[in-house]
Amino acid sequence: MEASSWGLFSAFGFFITLIFVCGLYCILATRSLIRAIIGLELLIKAVTLLVIVTGYLNNNTALAQSFVITIIVIEVVLVVIAGGVALQIFRHNDDLDTRRLTNLRG
Repeated sequence: MEASSWGLFSAFGFFITLIFVCGLYCILATRSLIRAIIGLELLIKAVTLLVIVTGYLNNNTALAQSFVITIIVIEVVLVVIAGGVALQIFRHNDDLDTRRLTNLRG
C-alpha cells in the first residue's frame, strides 16, 4: 500500500471504527429492540463503507460495488424482518423492552 493510500485508509478507518463501535454499543447496551435494529444498521453501514474504501484503494471498484449492492439487499431484507418481529412483539407486550420477552413462551 502506497503512502497516499495509507493516509486515505487511516482517515476513513478512524470513522469506520467509530461507526462500528457506536453500532456495537447500541446493540449491547440497550434494552429496546428498535435501538438494537438501529445499532445493527450502523454495523452494516460500517462494513459497507469499509468495502467501498478497500475497493477504491485496490483499484477494484466494480467488485466492491457488486459486494455493496449485495450487502444492501441483504440489509433491507434483514431490517424488514426485524421490524416485523419488533412490531409483533409490541402488539403482544405493548413494550419493546427485551427483558419482557420471556412472556412470549408458548
